[in-house]
Amino acid sequence: MPATLRIFLVFALLLGAALPLWAAAQETTPGAETAWRLLDYIAVDYPGAVSDGRVISEAEYAEMREFSTSVRTRIAALPAHEAQPRLLAESSALISAVAARAAPETVARQARSLADDLLAAYPTPLAPQAIPDLPRGAALYAEQCAVCHGATGRGDGPGAAGLEPPAIAFTDRDRARERSLFGLYQVIGQGLDGTAMPSFAHLSADDRWALAFYVGGFAYDGEAPHAGERAWRDDPELRAAVPDLEALTQVTPAALATHLGEPRANAVVAYLRSHPEALAVGGTDGLDLARRKLAESLAAYRAGDAGKAEELALSAYLDGFEPVEPLLRARDGKLMARIEAAMGELRASLGRRAPADEVAGQVTALSGLFDEAGQALAPSRASALSTFLGAFTILLREGLEALLIVIAMIAFLRKAERQDVLPYVHGGWVAALVAGAATWAAATWLISISGASRELTEGIGSLVSAVVLLSVGVWMHGKAQAGAWQAYIRDKLSAALSKRSAWFLFLLAFIVVYREVFETILFYAALWSQGTQGALLGGAALAVVCLAVIAWGLLVFSKRLPISQFFAYSALLIAALAVILAGKGVAGLQEAGVMDVHPLATMPRIEILGIFPTWEGLAAQLGAVLAIAIGFWWADRKSKAEAKSRLLSQSPGVTDL
Repeated sequence: MPATLRIFLVFALLLGAALPLWAAAQETTPGAETAWRLLDYIAVDYPGAVSDGRVISEAEYAEMREFSTSVRTRIAALPAHEAQPRLLAESSALISAVAARAAPETVARQARSLADDLLAAYPTPLAPQAIPDLPRGAALYAEQCAVCHGATGRGDGPGAAGLEPPAIAFTDRDRARERSLFGLYQVIGQGLDGTAMPSFAHLSADDRWALAFYVGGFAYDGEAPHAGERAWRDDPELRAAVPDLEALTQVTPAALATHLGEPRANAVVAYLRSHPEALAVGGTDGLDLARRKLAESLAAYRAGDAGKAEELALSAYLDGFEPVEPLLRARDGKLMARIEAAMGELRASLGRRAPADEVAGQVTALSGLFDEAGQALAPSRASALSTFLGAFTILLREGLEALLIVIAMIAFLRKAERQDVLPYVHGGWVAALVAGAATWAAATWLISISGASRELTEGIGSLVSAVVLLSVGVWMHGKAQAGAWQAYIRDKLSAALSKRSAWFLFLLAFIVVYREVFETILFYAALWSQGTQGALLGGAALAVVCLAVIAWGLLVFSKRLPISQFFAYSALLIAALAVILAGKGVAGLQEAGVMDVHPLATMPRIEILGIFPTWEGLAAQLGAVLAIAIGFWWADRKSKAEAKSRLLSQSPGVTDL
């Protein structure tokens, strides 16, 4: 291989490995959290202190006045912020409203508004990092809370006797409809001054969220979650109203009822608080995020901000749809392809500044496709059989591509009787498997791999592999003549397979295998989260067996081939793989937003051949075909010239004809 090509491969490999993978973190301001908790308490409990302008409980009213004053004191003590003067003004208005015995609706509205503004100025984590473990929440409640709040949350535990104010009854529907899960979480973590409620800050954040979800369900009877499940499955409006865990933890049932009506709000809250896994990351929440981003994109486009519209449309794919793509591909590959194509067409329309009504029609069509995807991704569609088949087909498809290249290298070295270089090839693909396992572990426990990073890694890896394979294919085609091969053996093999070239083969094996491993682990991570791990491992094992049989068959077949046929067939195979990878590489860069998208409606999508219906993908593959044709012609010409030169050198008396 030319030295420049080896340098390019190493550079591209390092570039791909250096793609940015990071996770964002939010800062927490304890004083802001305490102020928020007090505001939540005021909004919920003020009706128990004042009614119709009269104080109905002196103790409760004194507490409301104390808490409203404490809110202002705590806001004043927060770090300086441009919003702080406005927050202080709002807190002063709340103090005045409480002092004037204002209507509960007015005080609740002011308290909620101030709480929202407070969190906007001093961000606080609003949702759990993982799906709450409700059985864990139930165990913690029995150990830590039931003594006062009672086994069923009625506030009638043996330790509640004589408490003032009394222990909260979580079954009180009127009170529960004004309390968010985030409010419960805050009280659990910090306790409540002036009451017997202690802080449970010694519990982990996950445990506190589990408790909050568990006690937040006490106010809903046994039938409500079942009704909510049916409504959640069949009603897109409900899924749009509570798109993710953050929305669920922030919203109060009362606020949700203003949009959905009391019965529907109660049903969906009952279901989601008892089944938060319905909002699991990588499930339908990704589709809802994509919907929101597309709606924002359309609004920006109508407002004349085309640049922002394009950014939001790309975010809808990378941040919303791309995380659910692996699981959807396993469940319904055709639907996945339709959504990818539709999102590409939308971005193309934005890029060419199509009429707003045309863009709106595309957004509407995508929303319908997302509804279909939501049904395909529903937990009810998960089964051991679907996981088994998904794991089998994914590994077989992705593994076959890399297998063909590695087998070609192994067969070549055996034909050349250079078994001493085989450990480099084996080391390359084994290192790729190890790197893939490390990537899975890192993506699962350490970092979040962004959609853009995934697509860039796949796109760059495919293009680098295509360039290298194109060069290898042309080289092998030039050695398809037995005479050319014998001369190569005699004159160049020892130099060509030096230590440097051996490491080149290591890198080639690594990059072509890691590209496929990287894509496969994304699918397997999605399938693993469905809870049918045994079926996944079974499907993967069967795929490995099939790949091993294919590898054995190819090696046996290549061993029996004459040297000229081996090189001829290998050159065609590798050239075909280069064309396929060129198309896949361009598609990956387009999905990452690095390249523009110009759809080609008359062209089919055949992903296994790297054919994607865009002008850019078509141009890349046609360019690869043209480069191969020129390369083959040049290799043939060079081979004939070398053969003629050898003939002349062996027969000094022969002259040119």
